[in-house]
Formats: sequence, structure tokens, C-alpha cells
Amino acid sequence: MPFAKIDGIDTRYEAMGDGPPLLMFSPGGFDARIEKWTDLGVYKRIRLLDHLPRHFRCITFDRRENGQSGGRVERITWEHFARQGAGLLDHLGIERAHLMGGCMGCCPVSAFAVAYPDRTLSMVHYWPVGGANYRISGHQRFARHLAYVEENGLQAVVDLVRSHDKNFSGDPRGGPWGQPIRNSDDFAAGYAALDVGRYLLTVTAMYRGLIDRDTAPGAEPEDLMRLDIPALVVPGADGFHATSAARYLQECLSGSEYWDVPTDDQTEENAPARVIDFLKAAG
Repeated sequence: MPFAKIDGIDTRYEAMGDGPPLLMFSPGGFDARIEKWTDLGVYKRIRLLDHLPRHFRCITFDRRENGQSGGRVERITWEHFARQGAGLLDHLGIERAHLMGGCMGCCPVSAFAVAYPDRTLSMVHYWPVGGANYRISGHQRFARHLAYVEENGLQAVVDLVRSHDKNFSGDPRGGPWGQPIRNSDDFAAGYAALDVGRYLLTVTAMYRGLIDRDTAPGAEPEDLMRLDIPALVVPGADGFHATSAARYLQECLSGSEYWDVPTDDQTEENAPARVIDFLKAAG
């Protein structure tokens, strides 16, 4: 698959199909790779990429710090992920696109629409993350990483993540930069040499900003309410994709469509068709 250099960070991406562009922010939490659209949970079941490319130019990519994309140690916000998506559109010569996010990918979709409303044709939020459980577990994951760094140092993080292939969710001690550490010896060496005290402050500020509420994170509600962009919200219903988070987005996004179908009834027979019909109607 090709790579694009966006804001100094390598981004692995793939474009499939013909038609209006659809920029797809991958699901999978802190393991947001292209492959998650086809091998993760509900997305494996509904097989979106078997259907959407027949109607749209589907642009998928590894989010920064995930998969084969690169990364940079800094206080990452949802806007950083939105900028990655906008930079990928620039690289491909695309001015405006439909957006789709799955799981945690819904957060940068919201941030993108707020930052670049003139570039956003529509939004699909499929199983947006959120809810009290999501916030609590997310904070716990970062806390485990910070405790490991305090006790063992950053070289120990490098050694740990290179001893297995688990992501941040699978082994929180390795932190959110585990994959770039695996991908690049230079990144790993630079990471190990960072000042531990400054690193702890950076990561603390980062997770408090990313996971800052008991509903769907990504953009401030007042900013979402000001948008005039067609939106489709498809609810999840578990500890990481609270139905309340989907309802919150419906409330904040004026005129949004809410596909009120139980999760077990979202299938390959109906889910791709619902998304395609919405996107076509949105223009």
C-alpha cells in the first residue's frame, strides 16, 4: 500500500473504488488500522468494504501511531487526527469528501467537521465510542502506562513493546506509541531518550484532553450544534460504545438521521445499504 508524508509523519493509506470520495477513519481504538474495517467485530459482520467501493472512492488509512503509519511524541488531540485526514485529502488532490468513522474513528470525524466544515460533504458515525465506562477504562489504561514508565523508565517501554505484538489495549503498559517503536529503530531510540518527567506531563495532558467526558468525545457540543452538515448516527450498545453517546451526537448534530436498529440486527443485508442511501442523498 502507498504512503503519504503528512505533517512530517508517514501515513499508510489505500483508495478503493470510484465515485465521490469517502474518507474513512478506522475503528479499533488505539489500534486503528485499515484492516479493522474488515476483521473487527461488527465491521467484519457487515462487510462495508465489499459494498461501499461500488459507489464511492473509499479512502482508508492507518491512523498516526497505529499500524504502519508513523508517529510523534506530543500532546495529541482529536484535531491532530483530523489534520491527518485533511492532509491525506490534500495529498490525493481532493477538496471535499464524505466522512465515515467507526468506533473511536467517530471522534476525529467530529473534529474534522468542526475544523473543516467547507470540506465535509456529510458524516457517518458508526458505533461512536463514549459513555462512563469508556472514560473510566480509558483513564485506567493510560494510568497503567504512566505507572510503568515511572517505575521502569522509557527504555523498558521499548523493550516491552518489542517483546510482543500486543497493542495499547492488549497491554496498556506499552502506551500509545508502541507501534511506531516497533516500526522504527530511530523512533525507538528517540523515545527512550526522552525526559521522563516531561513525558509524564505530556501523556497526562493528552489523555485528559482526549477522554474528557462521559459521552462521545471529539468536539465541543456547541461547535457541533453550529454545523449544517448531513449526518447519520448508527448506535452501538456496549461498555465502550454506549447508546447514550450515539444519542448525544444525534442531539448535537441538527437534522441528523439516527438509525434506530438493535446492534444484532445490523447486518450485511441492511447496514451497507443504509449507509449508501444516506451518502447518496447527502450528495
